[in-house]
Amino acid sequence: CSQVLNIPPSYRSLLILPWDHSFTHTAGIYLLIASGACMGAVQPGRNYAESLRNIPVNIREFRPTFLFSVPALARNFRKNIENGIRQKGKIAGLLFTAGLRIAYAYNREGLNRGKGLRSLLRPLVGTFDMLVFRKVRQAFGGDLEFFIGGGALLDVELQRFFYALGIPMLQGYGLTEAAPVISANVPARHKLGSSGRPVPDLEVTIRDDDDTILTREHVGEIVVRGDNVMVGYWDNQRTTRETVRNGWLHTGDLGFLDKDGFLHVLGRKKSLLISSDGEKFSPEGIEETLASESPFIDQIMLYNNQSPYTVALIVPNRAALRDWMKQQGLSAQAPQGQLKALGLLKAQIDEYREGGGHQGMFPSKWLPSAFAVLEEGFSEENQLLNATLKMVRSRISHRYRDTIEYLFTTEGKKINNPKNCEAVGKILAG
Repeated sequence: CSQVLNIPPSYRSLLILPWDHSFTHTAGIYLLIASGACMGAVQPGRNYAESLRNIPVNIREFRPTFLFSVPALARNFRKNIENGIRQKGKIAGLLFTAGLRIAYAYNREGLNRGKGLRSLLRPLVGTFDMLVFRKVRQAFGGDLEFFIGGGALLDVELQRFFYALGIPMLQGYGLTEAAPVISANVPARHKLGSSGRPVPDLEVTIRDDDDTILTREHVGEIVVRGDNVMVGYWDNQRTTRETVRNGWLHTGDLGFLDKDGFLHVLGRKKSLLISSDGEKFSPEGIEETLASESPFIDQIMLYNNQSPYTVALIVPNRAALRDWMKQQGLSAQAPQGQLKALGLLKAQIDEYREGGGHQGMFPSKWLPSAFAVLEEGFSEENQLLNATLKMVRSRISHRYRDTIEYLFTTEGKKINNPKNCEAVGKILAG
């Protein structure tokens, strides 16, 4: 880590991720100690929810120079920022949106920031930063320079958002089995949408199902070798033999190396959606994009196991949905109000279909044709999220197996099915 990221002794980081995870240990605790930098811990609450509420307060108090984050936290940060902007009124919202557009055009993909004719935008970028984004950064204490992201796939639009604010989300990739860092973006060399370049002294290859090494830009399994790769799993020789072969760690993740040597991670092989004709697709990009870009969706999990269409389990953002209902003058208990709320959730997905604002981003066949609204979100407490706040797909699928099965019935495929109407009514009334 220290070879990749130079942390001066003057830097400070509040460790907001669970301390029992290897990402926090290696990239956080050990790196900060080795650098002589300052670290802080989130004030513990009486329960998990109270500890989460302490995070923004402690960030403002501690004034970190950089933070470690995972996609779930980054999404929450973004939604809180956008809610704060909306509360400031229409003019603030227009300025914020205009500033984002200018910054997106100027920053591009990171490596080509401000190059060519885009350099003409530099004065405008500086103006919006002074008028809008500098004030947003005050919510993080005012000294924050960047995030180090890991733990799961991060939506590129989320990366663009934080880069525009002047606090880039430097995404990396790793596994506990590799101690855990495999690749990382750094302030001086990063590309949005990627997980950075491999760390020094680590071999990274992309392989097909026959274990043949693929060339640049071809998608396959990420397979790595180096001194940081584990010897094996404790007391589990069978899984060790399957995972570590001839010193090479088979990560189980799909990805590719681009022409510039940046690693792009696409998702888990075991998480693949499988259609009725046997075609496969990784759902994580769709899930991360919908949860990041829609103010009305907090969490979403897609499911397709050789089925005629894809379905989804959706956890709505209660506050945003209630505010929208209030603005529309709709009643949560009236059938018409429930139908409108369900239609709004469907519209978030339809944005990525033909005719939508983001058409072509994902193949239409993998977008959900039916969805179930869930009253309870996925969390560590109900064991549906792991320590880095990633969805535990097998547990979610098992817990909601009856709901998923219902979505493949004629009644369940309709968005206004009785179960969805009941769930939305309870969410909006609660």
